[in-house]
Amino acid sequence: MKQQLDALIVEMVDKGIRFSDAKQEFEKRFIARVVQRHRGNLSKAAQDLRIHRNTLGRKVEQYKL
Repeated sequence: MKQQLDALIVEMVDKGIRFSDAKQEFEKRFIARVVQRHRGNLSKAAQDLRIHRNTLGRKVEQYKL
């Protein structure tokens, strides 16, 4: 896993992707996967992510998930 992540980071840096864009895309995909795992149940997903349910709701709206 570490090697894959390192390779992805090298590729992103080489392509000039900004840190803020990379962080936002990671957060979006990570949250989408956890919400999918819990079949849209935001309470369970928030618990799994260890964030408040309202925070998750705002992020779901922000990323249009």
